[in-house]
Amino acid sequence: MSKVTERTQTEGGRETLVSVENLKKYYGGEGMFADPPVKAVDDVSFEIRRGETFGLVGESGSGKSTLGRTLVQLERATEGRVLFDGRDVTTLSGDELKQWRRNAQMVFQDPESSLNDRMTIGEIIMEPLSAHGWKTKQDRRERALELLSEVGLQEEHYYRYPHQFSGGQRQRIGIARALALEPEFVVLDEPVSALDVSVQAKIITLLEDLQAEFDLTYLFIAHDLSVIRHICDRVAVMYLGKIMELGETGELFESPANPYTQSLLSAIPRPDPTADRQRITLPGTPPSPRDPPVGCQFSTRCPAKIYPEEYDDLSDDVWDAIERFREVVRERSRQELGLVDQARLRLGLFSKYDDIDEAVADLFGGLDAPEAVTDAIESAREQVKAGNPDAAREALFDEFNGICDRERPVLQGVSDSGQQSYCHRHAPEYEPPETVLQRRSDDE
Repeated sequence: MSKVTERTQTEGGRETLVSVENLKKYYGGEGMFADPPVKAVDDVSFEIRRGETFGLVGESGSGKSTLGRTLVQLERATEGRVLFDGRDVTTLSGDELKQWRRNAQMVFQDPESSLNDRMTIGEIIMEPLSAHGWKTKQDRRERALELLSEVGLQEEHYYRYPHQFSGGQRQRIGIARALALEPEFVVLDEPVSALDVSVQAKIITLLEDLQAEFDLTYLFIAHDLSVIRHICDRVAVMYLGKIMELGETGELFESPANPYTQSLLSAIPRPDPTADRQRITLPGTPPSPRDPPVGCQFSTRCPAKIYPEEYDDLSDDVWDAIERFREVVRERSRQELGLVDQARLRLGLFSKYDDIDEAVADLFGGLDAPEAVTDAIESAREQVKAGNPDAAREALFDEFNGICDRERPVLQGVSDSGQQSYCHRHAPEYEPPETVLQRRSDDE
């Protein structure tokens, strides 16, 4: 039996309840003429310990919700395994899958759209009990009333409808429904993001009380770092379908190791606006999950990127301009030409990419770039104007690629407590991320 299929003991005597191995979830991409697949979750591995709250944080589109839905089998994994107490649930189907789902439930982000307005609150809470044939109708009714009390609602709410409740009350109803079958594992998909701050605090307190009472294990998905820091035991930071950093909550917030985590934490508002702190502003937007970078997913925006040795003496301003220009060219290469544009291209009348001249002027105007750089940029500009952005993209990759462009890093340990980070800069031959970021901050 492999190590992950055993009920592994972890720190403090906690055993592993959920083990995720090389999980992938792709959408589309099937068929000869299909577009490339959307890589929503791309080769993710981690463990969740019994009784803990495991946080998953990242910006919109990073794949957090898709990962949560795949863990409870609302989405079918493309590849990889999800072991629940040693059993691979990705292979289950039919009655076996239905039976397993008693142990894994989900609370959704929007408490308004996740409840059926045509059903009473009692019917909503009893629905999973009825679907699984749980005892008698009278038993199910008593169970629903008991759950209403557990989540802080009243017995008279049983016959009311969702539209008669506030957002916080509707989320309590969703929590009651998720707990109906006494699950061990609950995925909380941004359960407080749609609520007012005062209501958020009450729902978080409720979740903590229910966890202690029913010995629940949570996967808590959020983009609000303050909520994550308050409720979670450990945290994984996600970007473009990949986990960038993972560790104990306190250590990760106090000593982030990954450049992406450092940039997220630098954006947290501080009570003292005069405090000396480094603000890391990321340029651009995340790449398309249909066309992620070949190397590190964060390489197109990373402020601590490793550049090729032959250009090691370039200034940060020149490198920033190169990276932004490469992103412009990448966007052009993703655009599909219609029949009219294709005809104009053949006749030499194509003008759709003429704005590339403005991009070069805006990015490199006033910069003192060496001749090798300006020649490469000019060649790429001409290829784009000629309607060949793919060739321009490849030429820029060949000219300016470093290890971050070429190779995927791996999650590697960066502390004795088990903190892990997905970055090439943790290798001994490179400067650590914090050193590079501090130097760039000092130069500004």
